[in-house]
Amino acid sequence: MSESENKDLLEALNSVKEVNVGDVVKGEVLAFDENKQVIVGIEGTGVEGVVPARELGVKADELEDKVSVGDMLDLVVISKIGSDKEGGSFLLSQRRLQARKVWDDIEKKFENGETITAPVTQVVKGGLVVDAGVRGFIPASMISDRYVEDLNQYKGQELKLQIVEIEPSENRLILSHKEAAKEEREAQRKEAMDKLTVGETVEGKVARLTNFGAFIDLGGVDGLVHVSEISYDHVNKPSDVLKVGQDVKVKVLDVDEEHGRISLSIKQTLPQPWDEVGEKIAEGDVLDGTVKRLTSFGAFVEVMPGVEGLVHISQISHKHIATPNEVLEPGQEVKVKVLSVDPAAHRLALSIKALQEKPAAEKSAPKKNNNNAKKVEIPEEETGFTLGDIIGDELKDQK
Repeated sequence: MSESENKDLLEALNSVKEVNVGDVVKGEVLAFDENKQVIVGIEGTGVEGVVPARELGVKADELEDKVSVGDMLDLVVISKIGSDKEGGSFLLSQRRLQARKVWDDIEKKFENGETITAPVTQVVKGGLVVDAGVRGFIPASMISDRYVEDLNQYKGQELKLQIVEIEPSENRLILSHKEAAKEEREAQRKEAMDKLTVGETVEGKVARLTNFGAFIDLGGVDGLVHVSEISYDHVNKPSDVLKVGQDVKVKVLDVDEEHGRISLSIKQTLPQPWDEVGEKIAEGDVLDGTVKRLTSFGAFVEVMPGVEGLVHISQISHKHIATPNEVLEPGQEVKVKVLSVDPAAHRLALSIKALQEKPAAEKSAPKKNNNNAKKVEIPEEETGFTLGDIIGDELKDQK
């Protein structure tokens, strides 16, 4: 062998790269072995390596459909198998190289405070598993800023995620959807509120119930129906008449964008009880009723859902009583006679004593002069009755 040939051989041998675990190399597909592995020639080394189907991210029976002889693959060296350099072989992986690139990308985003998006692939005890190119985990406490009862609703969803913790060497990636969920809900809330108009009737779903009312989901934003706006009939607890998940129609009473509050009414979407009074109640009718409230001047008796009439103290009993609660109590069932009815003014005058037998002998009460006139309680709310209606016979007694 000439000197020049020796020199060329020496240079060729020196140009052969040494292969180490962790190196990123290029491999040319040479063949497929009986173990469903790809045999590759590692570029610039003169040695071969094997790539199992799982390290290509494909099923063994699909290997030859996904890879062809002559293809050049980017690979990472996992380990060395064999002892001599010429006959030595290396275990290589394409999947782990791709994962390494994903980890590098995620680490950069973590350092820059950026978010990532990933689909939820699995619901497990304590949280959600996502595919971010590598396996990521969202603890249940980081899924939303509100309690989530059923995590299965997230399966298959693409979520915007913050990177909480990352450790590639341990394949550890902890993510959070809490802040993104809050932002999404705020955007939905603003969009939904912008569409609402005071006075309109919309459809919603009962989201949750409290002692003071019901929160209705209007599609991105919740509004409150106060317990007093649920029904024209008296409601002790919202749960007595409503159920979570129930579809309801509500009227928009107020939209406070500054504080994010929406006031709603269910009862104002229903027929007004007083609209039917003129057809159903007439002077002289005898009705069954329930004592709702007692005042110093009489008792308010409900005769239809949402319709109350006044039994003046002078119409409660033939006997003299100082206060209505001497003979009546809230919740008591009574029969009443209709003395007068004025649906337009929401006024219904009733009598209990008109249905009672009048005592055989009644002593007339002594007349009182104006100096000893009784104090009369004026109701704070609108009852539909005038001061004269409330004072009743007491004005006659003073003549």
